[in-house]
Amino acid sequence: MAGLFGGGAGRGEAARQLRVGVVGAGHFGRFHALKVAASPRESLVGIHDPDQARATLVGAEAGGAPALGLEELLARCEAVVIAAPAEHHFALADRALRAGRHVLVEKPIASTLEQADRLAALAVETGLVLQVGHLLRYSAEHRAITGRITRPLYIEATRIAPFKPRGTDVSVILDLMIHDLDLVLAIVDSEIADVDALGAAVSSQHEDIANARVRFANGCVATITASRISLKTERRMRLFSEEGYLSADFVKRELTMIGREKGLPLPGTGGFRREAVSWDDHDTLAAEHVAFAAACLDGAPVLVDAQAGRRALAAALAVTDSITSVRALWEKSGLVSPA
Repeated sequence: MAGLFGGGAGRGEAARQLRVGVVGAGHFGRFHALKVAASPRESLVGIHDPDQARATLVGAEAGGAPALGLEELLARCEAVVIAAPAEHHFALADRALRAGRHVLVEKPIASTLEQADRLAALAVETGLVLQVGHLLRYSAEHRAITGRITRPLYIEATRIAPFKPRGTDVSVILDLMIHDLDLVLAIVDSEIADVDALGAAVSSQHEDIANARVRFANGCVATITASRISLKTERRMRLFSEEGYLSADFVKRELTMIGREKGLPLPGTGGFRREAVSWDDHDTLAAEHVAFAAACLDGAPVLVDAQAGRRALAAALAVTDSITSVRALWEKSGLVSPA
């Protein structure tokens, strides 16, 4: 896995471990703590959470890491994973960077573009690693997609799941859709020209369902749907390009490509081939931590840096603004009642 997503320790560096603290002992914080504890290149020095009992519980599960106050945690660690609610990402990342600590912050990088810019500038000023937790960039599917599709014309992404109270402090756009926005931005590599979006708050105070049509300057169009009030879980992406058609299922970890270069011949199609690829044992979060440790210990490039985090946030905010504008027009016309 180190060969896929970052450098590994050399023979003389095998014993060197990055001392990591985790801020936030919720759903994602727990998973981060477990990955740090299991990593050969990281050691878990402690966990901070306002709920000390929860921090203690997660710490015990992760090998006995203590629950610590924030200042004590920063004093003990070299790097910090921030898995607190999104509204606290900027303040915590800013504090950690100013304390001289490398940072892996969960998405979104911050709440505003101004905050994202300040964090990016601070990372450059301090020379510290600032990595943003857009997990799909570390998935085997992402590498398979970008290795096969270089000139997408149209992308369709769907990310839906049953309702869970977790994550409802932000909209489904910042909770779920931002994953696919970031991946689409990485694949298309072009500036956004226009965004048309619709969304609705159903079970929370923020949008729980959203659909966005994103047009890029190079002509590519992406349609992205996100929902956290569905009856089933589905995470798919379909890409149409000059190279062919590709379908990726992120739940099943399967990819199918219809093209002319690889795979088994499809009779009666004029030379097209079908290639099927699957992954049974790829741990995306572990791969993210491999990359983080490599960036901090070896100086490896940061795959998802502050600028990438800012681009994803800008796209998510553009979707939100479009939904707000459409809702305002509807309310003005009397088609819907003000929320």
